[in-house]
Amino acid sequence: MVPGMPPTDRIRDHAGQGATTVAAHRARRRLRADRARQLADLLRHQTLAGGFPDGTLPHESALAADYGATRNTVREALDLLRAEGLVARQPGVGTVVVGRKYPHGLDRLMGLAETLHEHGRVTNEVRTLGPAPAPHPVADRLRVPPGTEVLYFERLRRLNGLPLSLDLTYIPLDIGSALLGEDLENTDVFRLLETVTGRPLGHAEITLEAVNADAHSAAVLQAPRGSAALMLERLTHLADGRPVDLEFIRFRGDRISMSGLLHRSH
Repeated sequence: MVPGMPPTDRIRDHAGQGATTVAAHRARRRLRADRARQLADLLRHQTLAGGFPDGTLPHESALAADYGATRNTVREALDLLRAEGLVARQPGVGTVVVGRKYPHGLDRLMGLAETLHEHGRVTNEVRTLGPAPAPHPVADRLRVPPGTEVLYFERLRRLNGLPLSLDLTYIPLDIGSALLGEDLENTDVFRLLETVTGRPLGHAEITLEAVNADAHSAAVLQAPRGSAALMLERLTHLADGRPVDLEFIRFRGDRISMSGLLHRSH
């Protein structure tokens, strides 16, 4: 306090010092949160890539030393991973890996069973199947007149019995009618399409985004309502360019990871 300073100025000066202290505290918290998020990203990669073979993460002090972080930052990073369901704390053991994500490539056109064949058996529960009028956006993508009947079906897809994705599929009826007698529970649609048409698939246009699981999807996938899901929209064409399969696939975000190999064109 400055001698002789008027009372109102002293109050204003004290308030200013308090505001500065609060701002500095918030800045420190924000910086720690930023560093915790960065560390969580690194630990997430190690966790999903099998970087902890015994399934147990190093002690907090070891992680702090390895990454040049404070213990508080390490704790916040582990809290983030616990919230994602990837790790859990077990008394007397430490932090252990409890979640697993299965890799789904984005650089090859393959069905789910083909993609995940190394990880187990993919089965399909056909929940809805039959002809239905094509909504305008579907008709436009499949190049059929609006209202034309297409084959629509909904499948719950499981890996080793574990719910993985909910697939909504539209196929032109001249091709789709041949699928009605096929084994949709144990066979990828891609393989069936090539069989019934006698032509290979060519390419697919994809859009991937994160969405919140709606009540229906969450219940079917046995996931918490509002939890994150990966929405993959995919329009697949035959080799001659004809669009034959429009899918809207909701993956459980805690059970799948998307990856690909990209090349820069010049």
